[in-house]
Amino acid sequence: MIQIVLNKFPAKKGLETLIRKYKKLLLLFCILLNLDVGAQIVRPALREIVSQPPSGQHFELYLLIGQSNMAGRGIVEPVDTLPDQHVLCLNKQMEWELAKDPLHFDKPAAGVGPGFTFGKDMASIDTSNIIGLIPSAVGGTPLAAWRSGAHYKPTKTFPYDDAIKRAREAMKQGVLKGVIWNQGESDSNFQNSAVYGIRLKKLIENLRLDLGIPDLAFVAGQLPDYQIYKKDKAGNDSVNHAAGLINKAIADLQIKNYTFIDAKDVKDIGDHTHLDAPSARLMGHRYAKAMQRVLLIKQN
Repeated sequence: MIQIVLNKFPAKKGLETLIRKYKKLLLLFCILLNLDVGAQIVRPALREIVSQPPSGQHFELYLLIGQSNMAGRGIVEPVDTLPDQHVLCLNKQMEWELAKDPLHFDKPAAGVGPGFTFGKDMASIDTSNIIGLIPSAVGGTPLAAWRSGAHYKPTKTFPYDDAIKRAREAMKQGVLKGVIWNQGESDSNFQNSAVYGIRLKKLIENLRLDLGIPDLAFVAGQLPDYQIYKKDKAGNDSVNHAAGLINKAIADLQIKNYTFIDAKDVKDIGDHTHLDAPSARLMGHRYAKAMQRVLLIKQN
C-alpha cells in the first residue's frame, strides 16, 4: 500500500533513496497506527457461532467470575485462538461459540485468562462431554460488587446479577457443574481484607441459592506473591499484609464442596498486577485439577 501511494508522486533527487532506506520503518509506523492502544498481539480472526449447541447431562457448564485476572490480561498468542471442538463459550450476545481467547469482554484489554485452559483440561477427562464456559468476570471489582443489586460504576454493570442471568441462560442447555473465582486485588486493603472470608462465604451461599444448586462446586484462586511483596514509591521492599490476609481467608474458608488453588510461581505482565499469558494458563491447569477433586468428592 505504501509503495502505491509513494509512486504516485515524482520523487526529487535524493528523496527516492531516503524512501528506500526508511521504507520498513514507514511500514511499521503505519501498521502501528492501525492498532488500538492496549490491543493484544493476536485476536481470533473469526468467532464461530454454534447454531445447534448440545443439551442435556453431557453439556457441562462452568461459571467464570472475579476480576481482571479471571477475565484475563495476558497477551493472546496463536495457541490461544485454536478452538477445541469440545469447549464452547457463551459470548456477550448470549450465543454459544467455539471458545477462543479472549473469552471475556469486560474491557477492551481482555486477553488470556485461566478459563480456556481450564475448559480444555476439563474436556479431556471425558470426550463424550462438551464443556460450556460462562465468562462473567469484571475487571476491578471488589468482592462487595458481587452481590445482588450491586452496581459497578466503572463498567456500568451489575456483576453478580449479570453472572446469574448468564448462568441461567446457559442452564437452559446444559448442567452447571461449578464455579471458578479469581479476585482479591481490589480488596487488598485493611478494611476489606478483614472481612474477606465472611463475604466470600456469603457469595458462595448466594450463588447456590439463586441458581438452585445447593452443592455447587466452587474453586477460588489465591493472590500471587507479587501482590504481597512489593516495592514502595521509594523503591524499598514492602509487604502488603492485606493481600496475605486474603490468601489466608481463602485457604481457611470452611464450606461444603469448596477448595482453592495457590498462585505460586506466576509472573505478571510488568504492571505488578496482571498475570502474563503463561501464568494464566498455569492457573487454568490448577483450577481444572482442583475442580476435578471437588466433583469427585461430590460423587462419593
